[in-house]
Formats: sequence, structure tokens, C-alpha cells
Amino acid sequence: MDELGIDIQDQYSKHIDELKDVNLNTIVTVCSHANETCPVIPGSNIIHVGFDDPPELTKGMANEEEILEVYRRVRDEIKSFILKLETYLY
Repeated sequence: MDELGIDIQDQYSKHIDELKDVNLNTIVTVCSHANETCPVIPGSNIIHVGFDDPPELTKGMANEEEILEVYRRVRDEIKSFILKLETYLY
């Protein structure tokens, strides 16, 4: 993400309880586990798009550049999806 000028240093996965005071009108899940376990929040739309799992795809890889290419590809696919979604939602 740093390559794109996006600082995610302070970002972390949040438990749903941390978001209880946030109006979640649209929830996007990007992995099967999240899609299967995401709680139902009344009044919210859940959109699921299954992207490849970089840690799973890179198991056993030793070449750092090949590993980075997998992560970059998935990152760019998610970015493209989000940009299209923003156009649709707003």
C-alpha cells in the first residue's frame, strides 16, 4: 500500500463491537470467511466479492518479487472494485 502512497500503519481488523455506533449502510466482504461469518446488521447491504488470498497463494514461494506480484495483483483488483463500487454508491 505504501507503493500507492497509502499509509495503513495504524489500520487493524476491528471487531464488530467496535463499530456499534457507526451507521453501516453497506458492508463489503472480500474473503470467504468474512462472507460466511459477517453478522447481519439490519438496514445494511452486504456485498461480497471473493478475491484470491495472497498468503494462501504464496505458500511455498521463495522468490520475494514473485510473492510481491501476487499481493500487488490482489491489491489492484480490490482497488479497481472499490473505485467501481464508489461510482455506483455515490
